[in-house]
Amino acid sequence: MNRNVILTCAITGAGDTADKHPDLPITPKQIADSAIEATRAGASIVHLHVRDPETGGVSHSTEYFREAVGRIREADVDAVINITAGGGGDLFPEVRDGVIHGLEGTDLQTPAERHEPVGELLPEICTLDCGSLNFGDMVYLNTADWLREHARLVKDAGVKPELECFDLGHVWFARQLIEEGLIEGDPLFQLCLGIPWGAEADTETMLAMRNKLPANAHWSAFGIGRSEMPMVAQSMLLGGHVRVGLEDNLYLSRGVFATNAQLVERAATIAENLGGRVQTPAETRQTLGLRQP
Repeated sequence: MNRNVILTCAITGAGDTADKHPDLPITPKQIADSAIEATRAGASIVHLHVRDPETGGVSHSTEYFREAVGRIREADVDAVINITAGGGGDLFPEVRDGVIHGLEGTDLQTPAERHEPVGELLPEICTLDCGSLNFGDMVYLNTADWLREHARLVKDAGVKPELECFDLGHVWFARQLIEEGLIEGDPLFQLCLGIPWGAEADTETMLAMRNKLPANAHWSAFGIGRSEMPMVAQSMLLGGHVRVGLEDNLYLSRGVFATNAQLVERAATIAENLGGRVQTPAETRQTLGLRQP
């Protein structure tokens, strides 16, 4: 069991949730304000996506990341910042006349384009999604060669990659990146559970993925929707860290919309009730070997 827990809060995500939550953070200011509130509530790390302020839809804009990250860094809080570098992999395929076409919603970027906000802003952590996946009704596309290229960019920037694994094969490929020298130091894994059609959010799946991790790995896990808080407890019990936030779950209880701060407070309470504690951002940097601010 892990009694010294790193608690990540995933602030807004890139999913189609802007019309499903009345106060989902959308603008860079709203995202930054929610991240600051989550940090004050006890989050060790804040994980950031950005959105189009007009539509609430997915955005990869370095300008929006720059504003959100700048506001957090200028605030009177200490926050470990983790920004996504996994956008631009969405493919909605259709075959017409023997040729595959991307339907509306298809959003593909090169590794260099995905890396642009990371290379400019140099957060302490960025995500590296370790494979392709049938992600609901679309395909999340991330080939082995793209991942190798992206891992090199992250390594050269001196940012710690969070190796996001949505299925058991992703853990296998992450170990391959480590073996090839593309991941330095003790690796950081995030086990992403409950997303159709990847790894299920249950004990057997989390345990199987955990058992395939390198011996020196730091790892965390999360579940989406109503599995969010059960996976907080399960990850702690199996020795891992935890993640919550509106990216993964919109509700505090049935029909009651949550804030990021409330989800952080609930996860921290679970940790405390299990006899643990949540690490501060400063402690988190030491645990994970992160660059000091």
